[in-house]
Amino acid sequence: MASTGSGGTSGGFDEAAAGFLEGQILEAPNLRTFTFLELKTATKNFRPDSVLGEGGFGRVYKGWVDEKTMNPTKSGTGMVVAVKKLNSESMQGYEEWQSEINFLGRLSHPNLVKLLGYCWEDKELLLVYEFMAKGSLENHLFRKGCAPLSWELRLKIAIGAARGLAFLHASEKQVIYRDFKASNILLDASYNAKLSDFGLAKLGPTGSNSHITTRVMGTYGYAAPEYVATGHLYVKSDVYGFGVVMLEMLSGKRALDPNRPNGQQSLVDWAKPYLADRRKLARLMDPQFEGQYNSKQSHQAAQLTLNCLAGEPRMRPSMKEVLETLEQIEALKSRTRETRGGSGTSSRDRAHGRSAAVHQRSSPRGNGDGRRGSRPTNGHATKAR
Repeated sequence: MASTGSGGTSGGFDEAAAGFLEGQILEAPNLRTFTFLELKTATKNFRPDSVLGEGGFGRVYKGWVDEKTMNPTKSGTGMVVAVKKLNSESMQGYEEWQSEINFLGRLSHPNLVKLLGYCWEDKELLLVYEFMAKGSLENHLFRKGCAPLSWELRLKIAIGAARGLAFLHASEKQVIYRDFKASNILLDASYNAKLSDFGLAKLGPTGSNSHITTRVMGTYGYAAPEYVATGHLYVKSDVYGFGVVMLEMLSGKRALDPNRPNGQQSLVDWAKPYLADRRKLARLMDPQFEGQYNSKQSHQAAQLTLNCLAGEPRMRPSMKEVLETLEQIEALKSRTRETRGGSGTSSRDRAHGRSAAVHQRSSPRGNGDGRRGSRPTNGHATKAR
């Protein structure tokens, strides 16, 4: 892939996209190579109290390094990083470790988690990422004890995630993310969304081809129907996954939940009639909003979500169109209507400011959110998978 500077229009991006895609693709990964001893020191010998998350492919540890030299420092000094230590016995773990380096090591964008370096020493495979202080979107939507996200924050997160995905799709050799879901959207201290976990990413179709054919992997509930049925992976298969996450943010419900009544276990199947009817939409919206959302914005967001969830890939909007629509929705200046007794202004953002940072950890992928082709694991990027 050719390199392109921030805001530039050359080097593999279409000119229309270049204005809002502030990123670049490097010819080769530009990563720090860590020794195993350095990462052992940075994580206090991989001590249990440094664990941020755990999954089938290993563990993620909190570590400390010097911001300039990236050398390990004492705990509490320097810069916090997340160190993913993969299970060296797993062949899939090795393949995803390689994919992470090849993709995330070359992709630089404000809405992609930054991969800082790696270690490959004997059988040890490790990856070092920037630390995301607020953890995953999944945690904020579904984990007990997390303050509810306001409508405004959810819209901001959706726009950030859309920017990241649009960047991947805008390159000459399109990157299909293949695993877009709430647990792979991480949040920094200001709730800026960044896509993480590129272990399943693929280069898109070339020439006149509309899709690539590959072994079906990803996560049930988020994977596009054409991909699950045929193994045909389109760039717009990612758009379907984006629609599912939008639906989770609107409703506060998981994409799949076997504990829900029959007919409601698949969120998409249950929700489509509500998305399509403005009069029914309020019944879909997350009760944790307490009515504090802009009804015009929510209606347009529901329409966009429905378009993303179209059964045929060609009927879905591009991520560029999705991003533009979300930005238009955010720009709506109409007064927030009181819905179901809610007031026009939300105090949730202030509540978030007071709440403690949610560290980079996540709940397991099981219970209907298990990844096909892998064991159930924790659900975020710098989580071990």
